[in-house]
Amino acid sequence: MTDTSTALYDPRKLLLIAGPCSLECEATTLPVAEKLADMASRYPELTIVFKGSFDKANRTSITSPRGPGLKEGLRLLSLVKERFGLPVLTDIHEAAQAAPVGEVCAVLQIPAFLCRQTDILVAAAKTGRVVNVKKGQFLSPAEMRFVVDKLEECDAAEIWLTERGSSFGYQNLVVDMRSFAVMGAYGHPVVMDATHSVQLPGAAGGKTGGNREFVPLLARAAVAAGAQGLFFETHPDPDKAISDGPNQIPLGKLEDLVKECLAVWKAVHAK
Repeated sequence: MTDTSTALYDPRKLLLIAGPCSLECEATTLPVAEKLADMASRYPELTIVFKGSFDKANRTSITSPRGPGLKEGLRLLSLVKERFGLPVLTDIHEAAQAAPVGEVCAVLQIPAFLCRQTDILVAAAKTGRVVNVKKGQFLSPAEMRFVVDKLEECDAAEIWLTERGSSFGYQNLVVDMRSFAVMGAYGHPVVMDATHSVQLPGAAGGKTGGNREFVPLLARAAVAAGAQGLFFETHPDPDKAISDGPNQIPLGKLEDLVKECLAVWKAVHAK
């Protein structure tokens, strides 16, 4: 495996994971990557990771588009890494995907629905890459201790945990801000997925709806509550995105949102 460096998280910086929900094509991928690279050059307080999924394997409807697939997805992620110098992240859905994804990506992400799947966790840890696990909507923050145990037992190089809301009745999510203290006690950085947390799962007639207007509120609150990172899905034109459009941040509004959150982060970390 080339590019064997693994450590990414720097506690002196706010971790920012951002990118489109689903990879689509160069025309949507590259403008997002260019914007993130520009921000990385101007905000030394940030560690920025580009995120894009090659397969949305858990879409509500069988007719929903799923993305470009593994081969084309890794080509797009390689292009981002080579052209803009950004570390890249993508999800895996099967243990067999870990090794090829690890050849390209600095971070392997375990989707929330799969966060307890031992074989996927073990395979991700064995790549030597950072493993970011999204807390399942069905798990308490305390139960993520057992996910961490699995990854530590497999000598994962670096572990991140991501809060993305918990099921609250039907087709709704809620974020318990105590989650950042509970999961933070396990000794690994905790990230707030502010865009997935405003999803309305399955509430848009066979697809997921969302309330993107609440993303800034939840993001600022999470940083104030101790989150060490933020996760924003962003797209040049969210209303035309093939996945999660209602909760993605328009790319043109991303920087202002990040600046607001950085101000909170600096206040929390002021000495």
